[in-house]
Amino acid sequence: MRDPYTVLGVVKTASEAEIKKAFRALAKKHHPDTHPGDANAAKRFQEISAAYDILGDKEKRGKFDRGEIDAGGNPRGFDPGAHGFRGGPYGAGREQHFEWGGPGAGMGGEQAQGFRAEDIFADLFGGLGGGRRKPQPGQDYAFDLTVGFEEAAKGGTRRLSLPDGREIDVRIPAGIKDGQQIRLRGQGGPGANGGPAGDVRMTVSVAPHPWFTRDGNDLKMDLPVTLKEAVLGGSVTVPTLTGPVALKVPVGANSGAILRLKGKGIAGKPHAGDLYVRLVVTLPDKADADLTKFAEHWKANYDPRSKLK
Repeated sequence: MRDPYTVLGVVKTASEAEIKKAFRALAKKHHPDTHPGDANAAKRFQEISAAYDILGDKEKRGKFDRGEIDAGGNPRGFDPGAHGFRGGPYGAGREQHFEWGGPGAGMGGEQAQGFRAEDIFADLFGGLGGGRRKPQPGQDYAFDLTVGFEEAAKGGTRRLSLPDGREIDVRIPAGIKDGQQIRLRGQGGPGANGGPAGDVRMTVSVAPHPWFTRDGNDLKMDLPVTLKEAVLGGSVTVPTLTGPVALKVPVGANSGAILRLKGKGIAGKPHAGDLYVRLVVTLPDKADADLTKFAEHWKANYDPRSKLK
C-alpha cells in the first residue's frame, strides 16, 4: 500500500477539511459508476478509499503518524500471510472486494470501520442507491437582451443562439418593461438521470426613445410648437406608436401646458395607456425678420415673472 498522504495528494500537516476535500475530488473523478467496466478505475478508487479510511479517521491517522500502523491499517510488524490473511485496506486484515452496494452496504457487503461512504457520496452523486442516481435538472441559460423602445411596446420576435448550438425564437411580449425577465421553461441544458431540462432566462433592457418616455403604460413627450400656434391655436401633428395623429392646440397655449391623447400609450389591460403631450413654445433657430419686426413694435402688457416675486 502507498502512503495515504501521497494517494490523496495532501501534506502531512493537512487539516481534516483539506483531507476530506481532496478525497471528495478524487472519489468523484474515479468512482466506478462513472467508469463502468474499467478495472483500473475501480482499483484506483479502492486505493483512494483505503487512504481516506486511514486519514479520515482521527484515531487511525494518529496511529499511522506515530508509526503504530502501516498504510493498510495493519499493526507494524504484522504479517497477514502468516495468519492466512490477505491484507485489506481497512485494517481488519480480511480480504475485501470493493463493490458499491448502496448506502450502508460499505465495501464488500460490510460497513468499513470508521468510513461511511454514503456520507461522502450522497452530495457528490446526488445519493447513490443500488447504483442508481437521483434525477438532476439541467443547466439554466441566462442572457441579457436589449430591445428597442417600440419593440418593447408592440412586442416582437428575436432569434437566440444557445450555448449548446441550438437556435430558438423568443417572443417579446407587448408592453414588456425595462428589467423584466422572460423565462422559457425546458429550453435550457438537458437534465441528467431523467431529470427535467433547465430553463432559458432573459433579462430585458429597453433602449431609450428619442422623444417618448414611459410611466407605467402611459407615455410622455415634449412637443415643440411655434409662437403663432401657441397664440392663435390650431391643429398640429403628433407622432405616436401607431402613427401620426392630429392634436388641437388651444388658443393662447403656453409652454408647459399638457394635453392628453387617450389610448395612445402602451397597450395593456384593462385598457391602453395614454400619451401626455407637453407643449414647448419654440422660436426659430435662425432670426426671422418678420418676427423680429413684430416683437419690436409689440407692447407686452404682462409680466411673465410675476409669480417669482
